[in-house]
Amino acid sequence: MSEQDTGEVRTVEIAYFDGTKRTADIVDREVPYPDGKLIVSRTDPQGIITHANQAFIDMSGYSEDELIGTNHYILRHPDMPAIAFKGLWDTIEQGTKWHGYVKNLRKDGAYYWVKATVIPNIRNGQLVGYTSVRRKPSRSKIVESEALYKTLLAEE
Repeated sequence: MSEQDTGEVRTVEIAYFDGTKRTADIVDREVPYPDGKLIVSRTDPQGIITHANQAFIDMSGYSEDELIGTNHYILRHPDMPAIAFKGLWDTIEQGTKWHGYVKNLRKDGAYYWVKATVIPNIRNGQLVGYTSVRRKPSRSKIVESEALYKTLLAEE
């Protein structure tokens, strides 16, 4: 855990790009990414989850039934700037692989960091969805990402 982890709860409204909003209780508590695990999920072209492996279920705190059929943005932590996801979508919609560091929101309001790779799934020349594989990030990359995202959020 980093020094700013206090366990304090704050209630925030999270607005998504499609116009939907939800209120979430955010707990300033990091859940460490487990060693040796890969989080894998697949979505349709709109970001609706169609597959979640057990590591994803465990880390997110949601059940498989709660994840499947839900937009992947349910994991968006309010500390993540919108521009970071714009960059992700701009890249993958061009059919290109994207890499980045993401702070994800768990169902219980805590968070976890991932090193994410998102790959467009093309079948017979058509985009059918995306596969996301997440790995344990280095602490130095988390610190670097936190500073960048704080700056980007201040500019939003």
